[in-house]
Amino acid sequence: MSGSVLVVVDLQNDFCDASAAARHGSDPQVVADAAGAAAGVVEQARAAGVEVVFVRFLGDVEHQGPSWRRRDRARRKRPKCLTGSRGAEFHGVVPAAGERVFTKYACFDAFLAEGFERYLRERGVVRLVFAGVFTDVCVDATARTAFQKGFEVSVLTDCTTPLHLPEPVILTFMERVYGARLTTRADPELWAACPSTEEESSRPSMRPAGPVPVTSESTPG
Repeated sequence: MSGSVLVVVDLQNDFCDASAAARHGSDPQVVADAAGAAAGVVEQARAAGVEVVFVRFLGDVEHQGPSWRRRDRARRKRPKCLTGSRGAEFHGVVPAAGERVFTKYACFDAFLAEGFERYLRERGVVRLVFAGVFTDVCVDATARTAFQKGFEVSVLTDCTTPLHLPEPVILTFMERVYGARLTTRADPELWAACPSTEEESSRPSMRPAGPVPVTSESTPG
């Protein structure tokens, strides 16, 4: 076991089909290419014996918090991925028997989906490899929490695409702030074994023995 899990985020019709891309002002081909690559890397992970975990979004009004509803009213946004709708169905991929699917109810971060973190801990997962949409929304939200909870983060840059921000901006941010490894599905070392949490904890600390001086350039994160 490599210690890695492929996390497929929100690969659903309401986010990935041509009408969704046009609605957001995105290039439909860019979205289609990212979604197709994400579906392809699922097969690649399965062939390599790497576990695939799916995360899906359901945006029904009854799942939304007050702030979400206020935002949608102000921006005249319609809820997406309604329960039981075609828009909520997976796009270009179907979870295989035994593969776990975690549901986010009107939220961005997969760690808010019931059982997601517990499942990763029970499986001894060390690294989350991200594919899906969108880089600057739900992928970023989940990667941020993953980093803060001690998981290594890898982002497949050809298997995701941003919605609001320029791609170099969000990818550089994730690399600098979360230490994210930016790679592609063609990387021969993609599923390479990573250190276990026990191995990491046994390594000698690289921190200086004394207190770290605070300077004007010191920043959190």
